[in-house]
Amino acid sequence: MTDAPRPQPGLMNIALYVSGESTLAGRDDVLKLSSNENPYGPSPRAQAAFVAAAGQLHRYPNTDHGPLRRAIGAVHGLDPDRLICGVGSDEVLQFITQAFAGPGDEVITTEHGFSMYPILAHAAGATPVEVRERDRVVDVDAILAAVTPRTRLVFLANPANPTGTMLPDGALHRLAAALPGNVILVIDGAYAEFAGGYDGGVALVDQFPNVVMTRTFSKLYGLGGLRIGWGYAQRAVIDVLNRLRQPFNLSAAQMDAAEAAVRDRDFANHCIAENARLRAFLREALVQMGIGCDESHANFVLARFADAAEAGAADAALREAGILVRKVAGYKLPQALRITVGDEAACRRIIDVLARFKGVR
Repeated sequence: MTDAPRPQPGLMNIALYVSGESTLAGRDDVLKLSSNENPYGPSPRAQAAFVAAAGQLHRYPNTDHGPLRRAIGAVHGLDPDRLICGVGSDEVLQFITQAFAGPGDEVITTEHGFSMYPILAHAAGATPVEVRERDRVVDVDAILAAVTPRTRLVFLANPANPTGTMLPDGALHRLAAALPGNVILVIDGAYAEFAGGYDGGVALVDQFPNVVMTRTFSKLYGLGGLRIGWGYAQRAVIDVLNRLRQPFNLSAAQMDAAEAAVRDRDFANHCIAENARLRAFLREALVQMGIGCDESHANFVLARFADAAEAGAADAALREAGILVRKVAGYKLPQALRITVGDEAACRRIIDVLARFKGVR
């Protein structure tokens, strides 16, 4: 009798990622506000580019993502040769972890940080090290205190998911400047476009060789169903990551749609403006009801109730009304619900249900 196959160290420690719900039994009018999707969908130009690509599905895509990297570079003022594209920003984060962390190494995450970070650490055989946050905001001093000779990566979402809070530029710079040169600071900017005046970490990448930033087309650009993301770093890091990237990791249809989306600035700016307006509207209404809600810099808000029981009851009331939001007990926030900022009708529907739940209407 031979031994059974054994997975690599760390794999069986992975808690499988659970995505937001999208259906409710017996209802065909479900309002899905659980996955931070763009309520306006993708740009019409992106849709047209995707349809046009259908006639070339028998052709292999280019392997260097050149047109897409040049489009991203042109829009954001970045060097295309320092960009890498992946299957969502998750794949870029995976490249970074696989390249720079392994058994015996430590990867720092934060108390309410995105759940993929410890998954990626375990997948590489590294040990995730969680540090506290301060009032749902990343604590730079706590991160620095957790750095040891074994530390290889620090994962930081800015704006953060699921809290919507963010570190200002000065705090980010202090963190980057204080980290040892062999520790990579990964700034996950999945929601960066929704934070006005924020470069997502570009200036830090240009200044520090151990800083990497990532972005996604899933949120602002409404292309979550296509899975496209990108990363920006100094050339030495990008050269390492490209050695892990499979040559055909993105299809031509993905790249064509993403290029059209990033170049359609009118549509993107409209989505950003509407999100900012309705995010403030939704947050103000929640606060007036007595529901705690930090200022958000993303396309969602985190509604905080008195305790886990009230949060569960609020979720039940929303589900009864056909509305799906995200429970975040797995992020150590059992008293909270994460609510995507939808269009105006969706926001008013949320407010109406929660106002009746709180007895203020």
